[in-house]
Amino acid sequence: MEKLTNKEEEIMQVLWRLKKAFVKEVVAELSEPKPHYNTISTVIRKMEEKGFVKHQAFGNTHQYYPAISMEDYRKGYMQKTINNYFENSYKNVVSFFAKEEKISVAELKEIIRLIEKKNK
Repeated sequence: MEKLTNKEEEIMQVLWRLKKAFVKEVVAELSEPKPHYNTISTVIRKMEEKGFVKHQAFGNTHQYYPAISMEDYRKGYMQKTINNYFENSYKNVVSFFAKEEKISVAELKEIIRLIEKKNK
């Protein structure tokens, strides 16, 4: 799966939230300074070429919607990140966050409980 650019990810977040949107609705949801309508239109069309977005035509205008769920994108993105930066090891991921003090002992215990529950 191809990775989205930062701007594409921002647009996908809007589309996932709104479910369907015209370009002007996407622009309205983006942070300041607002990008130009034509810029966002071009980015969305490129996202469609990549297979992330589809559209429904209404005359000369298009309503866009996600072609991939947030969950499916997240799975692919995380798997690629784990492969590229953590030697394909989830243990290395958790260890990284523990060393960086980004995860607490309570959270680690909760993760263990979830794993044990799933394995029963």
